Amino acid sequence: MIDFHCHLDLYPNPAEAVRQADRARIYVLSVTTTPKAWRGTSALTKGCDRIRTALGLHPQLAHDRHQELPLFEGLLPETRYVGEVGLDGTPGYRRHADVQRRVFETVLRMSARTGGRILSIHSRRAGDEVLECLRLVPDAGVPILHWFSGTKTQVRRAVDQGCWFSVGPPMAASANGRSILEILPRDRVLTETDGPFAERDGRPLRPSDTADMASALGTAWNIPPAEVSTQLMANLRRLGTDASQDVAGRPS
Repeated sequence: MIDFHCHLDLYPNPAEAVRQADRARIYVLSVTTTPKAWRGTSALTKGCDRIRTALGLHPQLAHDRHQELPLFEGLLPETRYVGEVGLDGTPGYRRHADVQRRVFETVLRMSARTGGRILSIHSRRAGDEVLECLRLVPDAGVPILHWFSGTKTQVRRAVDQGCWFSVGPPMAASANGRSILEILPRDRVLTETDGPFAERDGRPLRPSDTADMASALGTAWNIPPAEVSTQLMANLRRLGTDASQDVAGRPS
């Protein structure tokens, strides 16, 4: 199983969330929301071969935490993964669009200067703006659009720009999400939960809940779930060859 966008440090009991994922041998990208959180979150997963921690500055926090960009730059050489970063165009955050964009573009330029990174990107109601930023900094690395909820036109534009996608159970539960799953390039898809923010039946999704996506993607792509699982692992390995096999430890 693969959970390529999960906030392990924000579960009620982060240490237990890490233990559960490690025992289940799940490949996890643990994203952070501020640079100051990165070292502590990385320490949570010490010795976990299949869990990596991404360096983030969440767009919903950009207006309060943009002063942490120098810290972000200092930490960036220590990780191959950036996330959660991006833009948020929802009503509560749209008024901070200018600072969000400055932060996101700065992160992309920093990533490009350090040879490119694997980026887990937030784009809620800001799909076109995110894609424009990525177009302007094409050497930032491998962009992975987390829980993409834009239009099919935006999906096709993202595909043309080389984007990947991480998808989870909430996408499979909505009509728009299912329509997006159907048109994604199978060789550029990974699974995610966005736990603990995404929930099911009143409880936060856990990395093990990505198991459900083999069936959901199988329905969307009209192939057996076993074939989906094989494809997803091939994608993870291919991403690893693009940015070393460090992506999530050595595949079993």
